[in-house]
Amino acid sequence: MSITSPKLTLLVQFEENGTRGVAAIGPDGARRVTAATTTLALAQAAMAAGETLAAHAGARLGDAVDLSALRLLSPIDHADAAHLLVSGTGLTHLGSAEGRDKMHRSAAENPAPTDSMKMFLMGVEGGKPADGGIGAQPEWFYKGDGAILVAPGEPLAMPDFALDGGEEPEIAGIYLIDDAGTPVRIGFALGNEFSDHVTERGNYLWLAHSKLRPAALGPELLLGDLPQDIRGTSRIRRGDTVLWEKPFVSGEANMSHALANLEHHHFKYAGFRRPGDLHVHFFGTATLSFSDGIKTEPGDVFEVEAAPFTLPVRNPLAVAPAGNATVRTI
Repeated sequence: MSITSPKLTLLVQFEENGTRGVAAIGPDGARRVTAATTTLALAQAAMAAGETLAAHAGARLGDAVDLSALRLLSPIDHADAAHLLVSGTGLTHLGSAEGRDKMHRSAAENPAPTDSMKMFLMGVEGGKPADGGIGAQPEWFYKGDGAILVAPGEPLAMPDFALDGGEEPEIAGIYLIDDAGTPVRIGFALGNEFSDHVTERGNYLWLAHSKLRPAALGPELLLGDLPQDIRGTSRIRRGDTVLWEKPFVSGEANMSHALANLEHHHFKYAGFRRPGDLHVHFFGTATLSFSDGIKTEPGDVFEVEAAPFTLPVRNPLAVAPAGNATVRTI
């Protein structure tokens, strides 16, 4: 089930003088959505009214707003972070296996196909069933709950014990589970999934560890269907210099899995169909600065941009303070 409309294409959440609001971006620019303080509340109201999210927002359009004068927030959040789950899939894009295969092959020093390449080829051969049915299941990982989502412009803080903090330019699907336990896709966001590639390179079984990191979404929620061919740019700035820049692609035309197949293999688990929960699910990428030998440093700024999104994902890299992981007994 998908909430769509041809009239409005993008929604943003913002904060102004301590008060939250939602704005819709359409052909005539950005306008405030009246009587709406969060994207979640707006989506819930649309579902209750039996309307599309875009149509419901379009019926509430108010005054024009200057987005540059507002504090923009992540396009989706939940008052209780435990009810927003962040996850993703890997090896889903054509070309995405090359860097991973090199990483794991050098570690294994084995001429046989790596597990990463085997997983990728399973997707190439069975990730887009011709009949639209269920295809090969992808690699899947968990990142955290809603507390890991970083607001636009805020630092992506890698743990003090991390070996690397590297960008991953991706598209994420945004979902709300309805009262009947059915996943409803309310839109898409441009994002930086962010991982520790040095840890992953040490042993592919550490992938789960490498993904337990924050993630950033751009401020816009794209309504409707995802374009088949998305082309964007991922870059890293160090001071006044562009340290690294490379184009990236997404959309089903550039993927080895259909979106419907990725969605099925996530939501087939009953625990991910809890009414009222939100899900942010990253669809993967084939472009990493790490694959080009880039070593990031605190203070570097990640930038991800791609049409039809009009605003970039932009966040500096930082290091989180050390925590206390020592277990005590009572």
